[in-house]
Amino acid sequence: MLHLLSVAVGGAAGAMARYWVSGILISNAQFKLPYGTLICNALGSFLMGVCFVLIMEKARISPELRPLLMVGFLGAFTTFSTFSLEAVTMLQEGHIMSAAIYILMSVVLCMVALYSGLWFTRLF
Repeated sequence: MLHLLSVAVGGAAGAMARYWVSGILISNAQFKLPYGTLICNALGSFLMGVCFVLIMEKARISPELRPLLMVGFLGAFTTFSTFSLEAVTMLQEGHIMSAAIYILMSVVLCMVALYSGLWFTRLF
């Protein structure tokens, strides 16, 4: 039961953080790319790498925090379903190049961010 509550609390915090980050970037954006989702996914991927090392490899964070941080917070903060919807919407609206750039940037940037989080956290 405590794990479910941890996931719920983490998920609520992650969703609010995503809403805040996206809101700031959307209000300042003048481009066709959904930078809010891109930034959340990349930052979340980096933090997933950091959490993985700190929890699973180095045991510097209690394993009991894994549901709260990795499943709840980061699961809600990163948003692959939103990414998919935005990419398909761009394609349907005829923004083929923007969609291709967004898809490529999302995949590459998030993979690099996750690897960077693993690498960075393993240094310490």
